[in-house]
Amino acid sequence: MRRFISISCLALVLAPLAAKAPDPVQWTLTLDSASVAPGGHVLARMSAKIEAGWHLYSPTTPKGGPIATTLALDNPAVASVKMYEPKPVVKLDPSFGINTETFGEEVTFLLDIELKKDAPAGAVELAPSVRYQCCNDSNCLPPKRKTAAATLNIDPGAKSQAIAIPSGYSEFQPAGAASTQTSAANTTQASTTQPAPAPQSSSGFGLFLLTAFGAGLAAIFTPCVFPMIPFTVSYFVNRQTGNRRDGVFQAVLFCLGIVVMFTGLGALTKAIAGPFGVVQLGNSPWVNTFIAAVFVVFGLSLLGAYELTLPSGLLTRLNQASEKGGSFGTLFMGLTFTLTSFACIGPIVGPLLVASVQTSGLQPIFGMAAFASGLALPFFALALFPSFLQKLPKSGGWLMRVKVVLGFVVLAISVKYLSSADQVLQTNFISREMFLASWVVLFALPGLYLLGFLRLEGIKPEDHLGVGRMLVATLFLIFSISLLPGLFGASLGNVEAFIPVQAKTSLFASGGTDGDPAPVWMKNQYREALAKARAENKLVFINFTGYACTNCHWMKANMFPRPEIAPLLKDFVLVDLYTDGTDAASEQNQQLEEKKFETTAIPYYAIVDPDEHVIATFPGLTRTVGDFAKFLKSGTATKIASTL
Repeated sequence: MRRFISISCLALVLAPLAAKAPDPVQWTLTLDSASVAPGGHVLARMSAKIEAGWHLYSPTTPKGGPIATTLALDNPAVASVKMYEPKPVVKLDPSFGINTETFGEEVTFLLDIELKKDAPAGAVELAPSVRYQCCNDSNCLPPKRKTAAATLNIDPGAKSQAIAIPSGYSEFQPAGAASTQTSAANTTQASTTQPAPAPQSSSGFGLFLLTAFGAGLAAIFTPCVFPMIPFTVSYFVNRQTGNRRDGVFQAVLFCLGIVVMFTGLGALTKAIAGPFGVVQLGNSPWVNTFIAAVFVVFGLSLLGAYELTLPSGLLTRLNQASEKGGSFGTLFMGLTFTLTSFACIGPIVGPLLVASVQTSGLQPIFGMAAFASGLALPFFALALFPSFLQKLPKSGGWLMRVKVVLGFVVLAISVKYLSSADQVLQTNFISREMFLASWVVLFALPGLYLLGFLRLEGIKPEDHLGVGRMLVATLFLIFSISLLPGLFGASLGNVEAFIPVQAKTSLFASGGTDGDPAPVWMKNQYREALAKARAENKLVFINFTGYACTNCHWMKANMFPRPEIAPLLKDFVLVDLYTDGTDAASEQNQQLEEKKFETTAIPYYAIVDPDEHVIATFPGLTRTVGDFAKFLKSGTATKIASTL
């Protein structure tokens, strides 16, 4: 009796939970013919009635969005199946931020089923399976799999009937199928490995282009570029032949030469690296070490240790080509200008190019085009309005001060690239404390220099300390002092993206909160994480990350410890899978990510069950806590639904 009461109480507790799991789609199967001869065809109608406000997604929904509907039929009497869908509704889905193909209220899929010629006579049950995801305007339910059945009589004496597909229907193939005949088991495997991405935004790419354009504008105020502005613009405006229109045209060609030069650099990087190689190139310890060495050379040159110049023979030939006049000469003039100014703008171009190759796609090309456009814009604008030349500040000591300050910043950046190489190689030569100590010094020195305490060229003892110079010096000193708490284990917020990862015992790096034990992260132990999840009846949260990945570091330091996120992570078995190292584990992790999720981008987050079925994925960095929390809750909701 006591056991009966316990079971009854448990049922009363679970009943409200079961009621909270909506099921807005009901499926039925009907056959156009009750009897079909062996080798004949029958048209089956797989119909779904969908509750108001809900919708499911077309089988032809593009990848990169929600889970598409998939159908499969496995029966020994069936030779092949052709599947057809009506025209879906194509519109912007606010949940995913892309155009999706949906069906609402009611939809019927058609299955042209061909029987085997040796199919035995008698009744046979046809039971197609369907896997689908149902969403409304505010949330999406975990994917479900259902079957609907109907009985067909295989009669050798039945008359054959032609199958007529109504207009407005188009054929589709099951997801992951090599032919129109797909088994339910195969469809299950194909469907469970299909990612269900979280909402994405193009704001990151737009911000990168804006940053690149702004960097191009800022490069104007360097000692190698600024003094060239009056001379170059005067060459266009005061040409002995041609009118002002011709001068503007020549300015356009000059700017085009700059844009072509840098865009070609981005295209060359893209072509050499390839679609997936750009990620590997950006994370390569040898590339990072080379960049660090180049930046040290640039930095010391900017500080006045020596002067970097191109070979005089090359400059002479370029100048001779540019002096020939005409369109060809103007293009060469732009090329010459770009090369001669590279000693100053190289340290600016370098980080942008490396940042762009850490992603796939055409970002290296567009990034360099945006930078070159920002660099060329002032030349074109002044060619249109030459009177503004008189209002430009005169070249003087301020240009030398910009050069010296840029030298310190470039040296600080070189430490970052050396640290990235050190982390990927896992040599641990540059600890977190050493890195921060270097930055504290290198960002304090330009502040002290601008205030006159550090004697370098550009500032004389009798020079007046202006308000602008004082404010810039103050900003450098404030930033330098703000790094000091990081030496003692404190979180540095957004700066964490650029510095070595905090020790595992640190609270913020592990995602814990005060008075609450931090979650345990497994490292490069994918199979062990699956086994642990099976033993603890949990899902696995995979963090595809990198030793040199700045966005990965930012997410680990700033998103995971959030009070809205940290409690949700404790419901999972947590595993970090590094993909940018030089060890065998990194290579295996990268192969796993590419094979299972069709990407090598990092950071990349996935929730899988102990049987490796993908529940949800979330690509890239996000600063919106709600989006990431929604992604984690989708995994929790799927686990609850599967236990009911």
